[in-house]
Amino acid sequence: MSDRLTGGDSSLLRRINAAVTLRALRSGQSVTLTQLVGDTGLSRPTVEGVIESLVESGLVAEVEHDAGAAQPGGGRQRGRPARWFRFRAEAGHILGIEIGVHDIRVILADLAGEVVGSHFKPVDEALDAEERLSAVRTTVAEVLRKAGISRDNLWAVGVGSPGIVDRDGTVQLGTAMPGWTGLDLGGRLRRSFRCPVLIENDANLAAIAEHWQGSAVGMGDVVFVMAGLSPGAGSLINGKLHRGFGGAAGEIGALHLLGREATPERLLSTSGKPLDPLDEAAVARVLRLAREGDEVAQVAMDRFLGRLVHDVAALVLAIDPQLVVVGGWAAGLDGVLEPLRKQLALYTLRAPEVALAALGSEVVAMGALRVALDHVEEQLFAVDPPTNGSGGVRA
Repeated sequence: MSDRLTGGDSSLLRRINAAVTLRALRSGQSVTLTQLVGDTGLSRPTVEGVIESLVESGLVAEVEHDAGAAQPGGGRQRGRPARWFRFRAEAGHILGIEIGVHDIRVILADLAGEVVGSHFKPVDEALDAEERLSAVRTTVAEVLRKAGISRDNLWAVGVGSPGIVDRDGTVQLGTAMPGWTGLDLGGRLRRSFRCPVLIENDANLAAIAEHWQGSAVGMGDVVFVMAGLSPGAGSLINGKLHRGFGGAAGEIGALHLLGREATPERLLSTSGKPLDPLDEAAVARVLRLAREGDEVAQVAMDRFLGRLVHDVAALVLAIDPQLVVVGGWAAGLDGVLEPLRKQLALYTLRAPEVALAALGSEVVAMGALRVALDHVEEQLFAVDPPTNGSGGVRA
């Protein structure tokens, strides 16, 4: 990607100038050469040289402008017409992929992060790893086909998965899907793309997405809770993702292993016996009965919410976030926010704000898209050429 940025010129100074100029163009608005000189602080001959190189690389385009139109600052164009340029966001594309238990979701965007296509594919929760990866490839192909985008035009791919994912993209522990623990997910998916593939835990990506375009915009310290049968969480500290040393930060669903019998099977039981089978359909039935006024189901729902509060409180005490965002299927529970607020006020030293996720079912895929966009921008604005073109996980 460094060659795309600099047109092959290895000069450190030229790379710096190109990065500065690209940053000035990234707003998406067309600007004049004179504006670029003012915005970058570079000399006019330098900007002219950089722009020509960027036009040749395909990252920048010269655009026609009405010579008689009013110019920035007022007045009309006099004398020699100004030259206008814009960043070509369509020069490349990125993908955000969620590999879920029940569905595969893919979002396609240009280099400005504008979504240009998406596709959703339901899958059987019993699919083995090979079948699930095949479904991912099929869904990606469908998105690209509908958008008319070549696979070679992809610059980066972000992927979200349940489980503990290490920095190389291997799933160290993933009990939600058959054959997932130990899977070299990054290695397997990189065979399908010629660009960097970045693998991350789904709750981590959800936190990134909500910080980008959701309920946590502008906030530095945030916890996103993926509230499901085994809740997980992603945390941002000063706006940066906290993964932990081995990628296991936020695995609050494991707290019941610490001598507590608060498993979902027991918490959601309405019969005195562990809920069997433990799946989302069975859970949905319990929650529906609770909403309809069934007293036994209401007790079960209260037990489940109580466990969720304990799990979230442990993370809140450790991080002291400004905001807790609740997503996953539990975000659909009527009245989930108020019990969380009240209980967190009892269990924590300083209760955070609590809000529902704003991005709904696309939150993980949108987080994956943001990670891919971050990688592209790091390369676009890099001064030193990248040392590894294969990509990894976002640190």
